[in-house]
Amino acid sequence: MTVQRTLSILKPDATERNLTGAINAMFEKNGFRIVAQKRLRLTKEQAEGFYAVHKERPFYGELVSYMMSGPVVVQVLEKENAVQANRDLMGATNPANADEGTIRKTFAESIERNSVHGSDSLENAATEIKFFFTDAEIVG
Repeated sequence: MTVQRTLSILKPDATERNLTGAINAMFEKNGFRIVAQKRLRLTKEQAEGFYAVHKERPFYGELVSYMMSGPVVVQVLEKENAVQANRDLMGATNPANADEGTIRKTFAESIERNSVHGSDSLENAATEIKFFFTDAEIVG
């Protein structure tokens, strides 16, 4: 198996509750290396662009507003099978359905305020990483 990179976003509910360190500790405990990271506040254009894939869905406007509501931490995680490993560690989108020990079971407040985003495929990971980071910002 080869080492992969995936994008992770610590969402506004997580940064609001000062959970960045606790969530990053879970990533590191599970063998991820954080090879790029920055804290920022998404503009409307960034949030709309990043979530454009959901533009036709009924929750799109609320999602964009939520992601602009406070700071986020965007980061690149690296490990073998990173995309699936991160999805497993995040847990189900709805924290009520997430397994014990996952990030969402541990920290999420609701299906909307679920603390983290992670790429859902290797192809999307590459696109999402390029959305936020230049090659020079990723130090592996």
